[in-house]
Amino acid sequence: MVMNIDVKTGIHYGVIHHAKVGQAWYDESDALFPNKENGEDDDDFEPIGFYIDKDGYEACQGNDDCDIFITKSPFYTICKLCSPCAPNAGYIMDSDPKGYKTYCFGHDWFETNQAPYPVYDVKTGFLVPILAKED
Repeated sequence: MVMNIDVKTGIHYGVIHHAKVGQAWYDESDALFPNKENGEDDDDFEPIGFYIDKDGYEACQGNDDCDIFITKSPFYTICKLCSPCAPNAGYIMDSDPKGYKTYCFGHDWFETNQAPYPVYDVKTGFLVPILAKED
């Protein structure tokens, strides 16, 4: 079994600290709650994590974890692998042109409209231009 790699594309899962993305993660993600019994609603529980499954992204963050795991994205970067705590996953803030294709967030996830790493399109393999900053 290959861990932390999309076996269809060969692209590694990406890892990024939630503070690097900032508010965009909490604006776009949904809370994940534990299994509920009949009659209980989400207000009865603290979330056990956060996740996103839209716009071509699949990502999750455990409630007690500061890292977001990106398991699907329309974009990738090339970076070094994480430490042994996430075998085969890439730490997307650690760019390395000799590294591994790793799923990442696009430029629009960052307040400056520029990711702090090179962003490539999964479909074309081309470098994605930096977005113009909105006034």
